[in-house]
Amino acid sequence: MNFLKSALLLAFVLPGVVHADHIRELQTNAIEDGKSVLGHWGWDPENYLAWGSHSNRLIPVYTYGTLNAGAGIQLDSYKGANSPYASEEKLKALYDYVPYGTLNPSPEYFDQTNVFDIQKAALKAGKKHIILVVFDGTDWQTTWIAAIHKSKGVNYTSGRGSGLHLQDYQANGTTEFGYMVTAPWCTDSEVDLNTQKVVSVDTKLRGGYAYETAGEFPWSEPFDLKYLISKAELPELRQSYTDSACSAASMTTGIKSYNASINVRVDSSQADSIAHLAQRQGYKVGVVTSVPICHATPGAAYSHNVHRDDYQDITRDLLGLPSVSHPSEPLPGVDVLIGCGAGVERAKDDGQGNNWIPGNPYLTFEDRLKIDVRNGGKYVVAERTSGVMGIEELKEKGELAKEQNQRLFGFFGTQYSHLPFRTADGQYDPTIGRSKKAETYTDADIKENPTLAQMAEVALDVLNKDSAPFWLMVEAGDVDWANHDNNIDNSIGATLSGDAAVKVVTDWVEKNSSWDETVMIVTADHGHYLVVEKPELLVP
Repeated sequence: MNFLKSALLLAFVLPGVVHADHIRELQTNAIEDGKSVLGHWGWDPENYLAWGSHSNRLIPVYTYGTLNAGAGIQLDSYKGANSPYASEEKLKALYDYVPYGTLNPSPEYFDQTNVFDIQKAALKAGKKHIILVVFDGTDWQTTWIAAIHKSKGVNYTSGRGSGLHLQDYQANGTTEFGYMVTAPWCTDSEVDLNTQKVVSVDTKLRGGYAYETAGEFPWSEPFDLKYLISKAELPELRQSYTDSACSAASMTTGIKSYNASINVRVDSSQADSIAHLAQRQGYKVGVVTSVPICHATPGAAYSHNVHRDDYQDITRDLLGLPSVSHPSEPLPGVDVLIGCGAGVERAKDDGQGNNWIPGNPYLTFEDRLKIDVRNGGKYVVAERTSGVMGIEELKEKGELAKEQNQRLFGFFGTQYSHLPFRTADGQYDPTIGRSKKAETYTDADIKENPTLAQMAEVALDVLNKDSAPFWLMVEAGDVDWANHDNNIDNSIGATLSGDAAVKVVTDWVEKNSSWDETVMIVTADHGHYLVVEKPELLVP
């Protein structure tokens, strides 16, 4: 590390000295040097970029409206003796066997499928509003660095934490905190997109959570540092970590499956999601995301597909159009879908089936026309429009959807297919990450797109027309993209963007509903592998 960088790092910890954008400097220096005194991604302290994918860490779960809400809704229903990890029978129901080291006599954690169970219990109890907020790829460590940055201090080293709205908000004394296992049924599979069949699954790498090796808390340091990424020294300890599709499906359908599955079991059968169950009971359903409308998490809210990359068909399910999964009897479609993918064009896409149509990889031109109310479809369409503020376009079309008693579809984004990445300082100027590249945005990219919080606000407004009951998913998908890029500046910014969306929801509940009739779960689908050695360096 050169003298200037050493001086900058020293300035971060000297009282009274504040650098204009110290998180950016930390990130840039870490990439240029290949290591950082702040920490590292993966098991090697000497290599900042040792790992750029997911891990098998326990994931925090924050709930609101659940404490004392009754069996099945409150977290005690799934912890301790009630945890599936305390029972051989329940473990076999999840994994079809008892994974090595996974049976725990007194686990305080539960399983990701229990997130579905909570929502199902809330639906059965008649809760009017059921809301699932997913911070994609956000483990305890990701939330921690964002909270440290926002509060300008290292105020906790374990537990629920404080500093972010999602941590501090108490929901009139009904909030709870827990953590869950996210392991899949297995890692790999062979699928046929055109027949929607699972041809085979590879049982060599299966799911599980060996707690004595991994640790019993989200903030634990594993005994074998490579266990979390399926590379443990002992072969029996090599257990699978999940991807975003399988993990999202666990939370929306209650099944464990293979990585890349969108609500499809290992035997090719389709699983109903909580949105389907709610819709059949007269609930409105909505999906909001900062990334493409048909990516893994929003797709798992509603669609069926043997593979997460079959984007155009996943979108068709979300919009109630015939798809490869539902060719003759389409799904009803969601009432509100707001996300990204607009403006992207591809001439070829090997990840999609024979019915792939060149052009936008997420939504075909023909399907876009079909859904529009002006062509006899069911959706008022809000789109990124040159010279028009994104929030104004979305609000205007939201009001029109309410007036006409129609559904709402919002399609926004940049050339990168997602909303502009917010950085830790609140700007939209990412620095370099693992890829050694940084995205750049025009003024139009910023102005012509709504924020995730604004998307959530409009979705709530449209879904609540006539005080209808509803189920809503909101995904802060850009956290995962930042963590894959080993970029703490983008990661903190994305977490704060998601936290702003959570505040929109809690404000809406206080104004329009109550925590007696609302249940909200804020969590992540999986973690990454950021290890923070000196958290105080995050403090200006």
